[in-house]
Amino acid sequence: MRLTKQLSISLALAILAAGGGWFGWRTMHQRPAVERKTTQAKALYTCPMHPFIIKEKPGSCPICAMDLVRKPDSAAGDNASTAEQQRPTDQFGAVSLSPAQRVMANVATAAARQASLSKEINAVGIVQYDQSRQAKVTAWMAGRIDKLYVTSVGAPVSAGKAVAEIYSPDLVTAQQEYLLALKSREQFRNAPIPSIVEGGEGLVASSRQRLKLLGVTDEQLAALEQAGEPNIRLPITTPLSGVVIEKLVQEGQYVNAGDPLFNIADLSTVWIEVEVYENEFPLIKIGQQVDITVNSSSGPGLTGRVAFIYPFLDPKTRTVKVRVVLPNQGLRLKPEMYVTARIRVPLGSAVTVPVTALIDTGSRQVVWVESSPGIFEHRDVKGGERSGDQVQLLSGLKPGEKVAVSGGYLIDSEAQLKGGSGHEERAPVAPAPAKKGGLSMDDMKM
Repeated sequence: MRLTKQLSISLALAILAAGGGWFGWRTMHQRPAVERKTTQAKALYTCPMHPFIIKEKPGSCPICAMDLVRKPDSAAGDNASTAEQQRPTDQFGAVSLSPAQRVMANVATAAARQASLSKEINAVGIVQYDQSRQAKVTAWMAGRIDKLYVTSVGAPVSAGKAVAEIYSPDLVTAQQEYLLALKSREQFRNAPIPSIVEGGEGLVASSRQRLKLLGVTDEQLAALEQAGEPNIRLPITTPLSGVVIEKLVQEGQYVNAGDPLFNIADLSTVWIEVEVYENEFPLIKIGQQVDITVNSSSGPGLTGRVAFIYPFLDPKTRTVKVRVVLPNQGLRLKPEMYVTARIRVPLGSAVTVPVTALIDTGSRQVVWVESSPGIFEHRDVKGGERSGDQVQLLSGLKPGEKVAVSGGYLIDSEAQLKGGSGHEERAPVAPAPAKKGGLSMDDMKM
């Protein structure tokens, strides 16, 4: 009987011990789960522009006054936030953005596309004289300018027409010698000795040659032979039709042989010298079309082609001159006039994205690619030439891939704050001091 009572007591104690152990084990394992559930249910709010600002209650950002939004990982009951929690954000170089963050950060995407690009080079040009259509009127002999037919700059002249008359003692002497040589040839024509006849012909030839060296034309020689007496003044003619751009002599002035009297230019054709910067002139080729806009005229634009590329660079302006030859109908283009030149250079077919999608750090060029909805990862690329709002990518991206065309720098900042998934290492920045009554260091979760 006593033995039965002792067994009953021992069995009761064993049951109590087992129950206490089970209760302790359950309490120990359920407490973290309850704590985790309580923590997950606790809502936190952050600023889309300054993710390091985190508060437990809704309100406004103490930095930019933007309304705080709920953090995706703090809303346990929100289906959209739950989906955000399930996204793979542990990828290297990837950043996850919720729909609210994309809207607040103004993140927009566009697909890269294969397109034909042409670079447009805009440059300033200056109208210049066509150097192949310029001439100088000079004195062929020493003498005095007795008569000027052109008295002002800008006067039109015609080739072969007299612009001045000169009196020269040397010219009078040379004409007299020529007339005497003609008479001698007539006297010696019937001489019985052939050498005498040849001497007369040689004297006439040498006298004629001297007059031609003094600027006397064949027509003037014929008139001299017919008149039989020397001309006191010799007309000076211009070799080119055009306008007088420089007048260097006055009536009654004495000049020496070779002195310039007038500068003549034919303005029916002019040169446009376009100044292209040294980083752009390698794209210029002879024969390329150039559209010219006259800044001081409202008439239609002109079209020419590159005729010559100067083989030297101006060290002051760092530009290379490109020559364009244009016809000048109605003398619309005046020398030294400024014009605007536009040269289109074809770049061929290439992958292109908007210019705003390319982030240039100086040492690297990066775009943010949307690999999956809401997931952005950085991609190293190599940019090329720009055409309007598009930029050429030489490597790193395929047609059809979506890139962030706005908000890229904000994505990069978010990547830096999430642990260095951005495209470039940055030095740590000390937090700004708290403003009185506003920003508190307790609000920042770095």
